[in-house]
Amino acid sequence: MRLSTRNQLNGTVVSVTRGEAMAVVRVRLTGGEEITSAITRAAADDLQLADGSRVTVLIKSTEVALGVD
Repeated sequence: MRLSTRNQLNGTVVSVTRGEAMAVVRVRLTGGEEITSAITRAAADDLQLADGSRVTVLIKSTEVALGVD
């Protein structure tokens, strides 16, 4: 797969929580860190995301949001 997005992180889906319109996807990166992404439920379904799926996380600098526990 060739993509123009520069910030690409490989990992494995840890969990997918589907709501009515959105899905929250937790991914464990190759180095052991975890990243969480909110995507549309339709996108999660189209990508057939499930626990154990190997994925590439694409991060656009204009689309980053930070949260605090």
